[in-house]
Amino acid sequence: MLKRRLVSVAIGCLSLFLVKAQTSSPVKTVSSVDPVSKVAPLAFYTQEMTYVNPVLPGDHPDPTLLKVGDDFYHCGSSFHFNPYLPIYHSKDLVHWKIIGRVLPPSHSAIVNDKPSAGVWQGAITYFYGSYWIYFSSGGQWFSKASSPYGPWSAPQEVKTNPVTGPLGYDNSIFVDDDGKPYMVIKNMQKVNRIQALGRDGQLTDSVINLDWINANLQYSWAEGPVMCKRNGYYYYFPAGDVSGGQYVLRASALTADSTKWERLGNFFKPSPDPKNAFRSPNHIAAPVQLSDGTWWTIGQSYQKTDHDDWSGMGRQTSLYQVIWEGDRPWGLPPVSTPVTKPDLPQAGIAWRSMYSDQFDGEMALDPSWHFLDRSSAVSYSLAARKGWIRLTPGNEKTHLVQKETDHYYTVVTKVDFDAADTSNKAGIYLTNGNQKVFVEFYTGYKDGKKIIFHHDSATYAIANKAGKEVWLRLERNEHELTASYSRNGKDWATVGTINSRKLDRAQPNFNSWVGTSVGMFVQGKPADFDFFICKDGRSAIPAIGYNNFYGVETVETANGKMVTNNSENGGWMMFSGIDLGTETMPSRKMEIELSANANAVLEVFLDSLSSSRPLATFAVPATQGRLKKLGIDITKSFGQHDVFIRFSRGSSENVFVRSISFPSK
Repeated sequence: MLKRRLVSVAIGCLSLFLVKAQTSSPVKTVSSVDPVSKVAPLAFYTQEMTYVNPVLPGDHPDPTLLKVGDDFYHCGSSFHFNPYLPIYHSKDLVHWKIIGRVLPPSHSAIVNDKPSAGVWQGAITYFYGSYWIYFSSGGQWFSKASSPYGPWSAPQEVKTNPVTGPLGYDNSIFVDDDGKPYMVIKNMQKVNRIQALGRDGQLTDSVINLDWINANLQYSWAEGPVMCKRNGYYYYFPAGDVSGGQYVLRASALTADSTKWERLGNFFKPSPDPKNAFRSPNHIAAPVQLSDGTWWTIGQSYQKTDHDDWSGMGRQTSLYQVIWEGDRPWGLPPVSTPVTKPDLPQAGIAWRSMYSDQFDGEMALDPSWHFLDRSSAVSYSLAARKGWIRLTPGNEKTHLVQKETDHYYTVVTKVDFDAADTSNKAGIYLTNGNQKVFVEFYTGYKDGKKIIFHHDSATYAIANKAGKEVWLRLERNEHELTASYSRNGKDWATVGTINSRKLDRAQPNFNSWVGTSVGMFVQGKPADFDFFICKDGRSAIPAIGYNNFYGVETVETANGKMVTNNSENGGWMMFSGIDLGTETMPSRKMEIELSANANAVLEVFLDSLSSSRPLATFAVPATQGRLKKLGIDITKSFGQHDVFIRFSRGSSENVFVRSISFPSK
């Protein structure tokens, strides 16, 4: 196996980050930036050595990043989503998993429980032998723990004084080479200060006043300042505002003297990629150095192009390498093309995706879930009915949701509910951050028991012929949502299709600073849910919905948008978090819908391209441009998996894949 660090030396600096094979197809709809080096090593086509941003898709605002040994931890602002402050863990900076939440509703008396309020900042750090989280919620607070998995202590307020001034929000923690921690303080537009922290977590020593940094509003709001140190220089990184801008200053001493600091200007290199949808990354975390000497950071951005707007998903977080020109740091430009991964092991962590839940545990929910208000957080039970979750209406509704991560997916649930009047609802729910634009698909009542699909001015209602226990399925195909229901999970009746652009686009007040959530809800009376399946593998998965790739592209064909490889060396695409069923109802077959100009071979892997043998191998016959569905029996497979499809060498633009699925039989 080719060592990644040797590869990076061989292909040069810029091609380390923008790696894409040449292509000549005249029907491309998604193109890539040509790298400096036109020929990449064969290993890129056969192994998962690249990633595509964002690595934390969906709503992940104000990211902070902590490196402790060989582990990385991320936290950020959770706003009104509770339990507050989810902690993510990674081994390679690309694959992330939620491992817990810091602040439960029982400790949330300090939190303003409404959209756009809640908990901001979530600065995770490690000093004096403990993990600490500093956050703002009507003041500056901290919790600490001996492990990032918790338990976390009850929050303590950080004390201030007239000299320090208001502590504001979006503060971060910088730990100097001697282990001494400092709070990097930010309040409104013109307060930028630094002050040391004692072993009790409280501010100590004198204030280092940096208010001159943004005295003339050079950096708009100068938000989310973070710091790192290298070669004796202190680097201070302020962001502009929520719409973009990231800057950097440096000094050889930690001082308030403005003459000792140098303004270095913009942090990110300009993007050479006109197709890039994450155009204005900012609010970066403090860059960290790996053992191989490379530096990396994560930063947020809304997803938007001239032709489409996914701002409603919130500020999504991407990974960027930091390069140094002497002692001047640069963030590599945002691109839509594959980027070479850090030279770190994945360690079995999957790509970040929505989470399927069978609700088999009786103690606690998986930390992927959140509630939209405190009353909902105490209005559920995993013990009332074994293997089900019971939601009981709190205020008006109870919601159990998670962050939406994809443009293509199918969610499925089974609900036990007997609606008696129009106030009774139970089903699938999507909402924007303001909770004013939403989608409801539910079993309810409207001149009789009905299955109802509602969004904005569109409402579909058909008779409920399934009874109390109903399967509900909602399919997203970009901005198109299609709802269907079933009495047995096999035979489905379509309820309707709506356009969700109003939900997906930019919202007033920046969507209350958070993104779209998807999950379940009840209103009027309790309901039991048997499971919630995300990215259902039984349903057709569009090939153009891949989450990572190398050597492939989306093209427009007579059969619609499809995916082909554009290199004689082969190529691959990865679909994150596909649900293949349960141990008692596993997937035993895989189907691929495709067309082929010539005979070829496709290989399918679960979770890693480095597996010794593929899950399935498809011998693809020429179809003369006609769509064909190929099926093959697979080993009994269940649970959520990242699914890789690899095109064989020599098959450039011969095979065009439209969809995949994993039927139960």
